[in-house]
Parts: sequence; structure tokens; C-alpha cells
Amino acid sequence: MRSIEAKMLSPFELIGRFVELMNTGGVVMWVLFILNFFLWYGLGYRYFILNRGTKGNVRRLINKHEKRGEAQAMRGMLDYAVADALQAAQEAKEIGANMRKHISGVLLPYYSDVNSYRIMIRTIVVLAPLVGLLGTVMGMIETFDALQSSSMFAQGASISGGISKALFTTELGLVVAVPGLIIGRVLDRKAERYELEFEQITDIISTKDAE
Repeated sequence: MRSIEAKMLSPFELIGRFVELMNTGGVVMWVLFILNFFLWYGLGYRYFILNRGTKGNVRRLINKHEKRGEAQAMRGMLDYAVADALQAAQEAKEIGANMRKHISGVLLPYYSDVNSYRIMIRTIVVLAPLVGLLGTVMGMIETFDALQSSSMFAQGASISGGISKALFTTELGLVVAVPGLIIGRVLDRKAERYELEFEQITDIISTKDAE
């Protein structure tokens, strides 16, 4: 019966219960909630940016772009990087500039894109458990304050509230940090692969005429 009632809660009631749950842990819970929001925003953005969309190795992809030109379909970041690198190589030939440096300069924004929000995610992953620990300390202080009171048994709610705050904030701190650590590491590996492929693009195109 209780499960049926829970399913029939209106959106406002669900929001009210969520706010009540967050208030149980005090201000630290809201801090963790905000950190969690920024963490998943950063993870989602990086996932979208690092979506490969292009299969095959770099050399084959460069050959496709050279043969098809603008008719080549753009399926992901690597396609755009190859197209820009080929255009930069052509420009370098025309103006007599150093081709490798010219291509590297064009690809610099791509290095920046694949590392977007990387530092923010790592910071939140480290910070969230510490903030949770702060909530734990605050909860325990509240508990000990209640225990020291002469009316200890009359303040059972304060004691249980302090323990709840300690447990909730610790739990939420770990809930924020652990998925961020795992998914962030997976995305870091993808970014490193992209950086390697950008270097391959530069090497292949700048040495193509010498082959």
C-alpha cells in the first residue's frame, strides 16, 4: 500500500521530500549537490565532445579526405581535425611556411577541446569526499554537544540528527566522487588517444610529400 502511495506522489511532493532529505544533512548536502551538478555537466560535455564517430586509422582517414575533399562526411572531431590540417598544409605550401608548425597551430584548439573540464572533474572528485568528511565532523560535533547537555535524553532528536548529518554527507560525498573518478578516467583515456591521433595527423601530412 505504501509503495502505491509513493508512486502517486505529485512532483511538488517529490521536490518537498527531496528538500527535506537534503536539509537533513545541513548546508554540506547542498554544497555536495551543487558539486554533483557541475561534475555531471562536465562529464556529459566531455562525453559528447569525445564521441569518436569515425572508424578506421588516421592514415586511411587522411586518404579519404584527400580523395573526396569537401564531399567527405564529417562524423566526429577527428574528421574536422584532418580537414583543418589538410587545409593548413595547403596554406603552408602557398606561403612557404613551416608545414609542421602550421598544422600544429591549427590543431591546438582540438587539444584544448578534448581536455575541456578535465581539471574541474578531477578537482570535484578530490573535493567531494573532503566536503562529505566536513559534514561528518559537523554532525559529530552536533552529536557531542547534545550528549554534553544536561537534558541529554530530552534532546534525542538532536543526537539522531547529528548522526544522520554525519552519515548522509559521508555517503553523498562518496556517491559524487566514485562515479566521477571511474567515468572521468575512461574519458581521460579517450582524450589521450585523441592527442596521439592529432600527433599522427601532423606527422603523416607534414611528411607526405617526402614519401
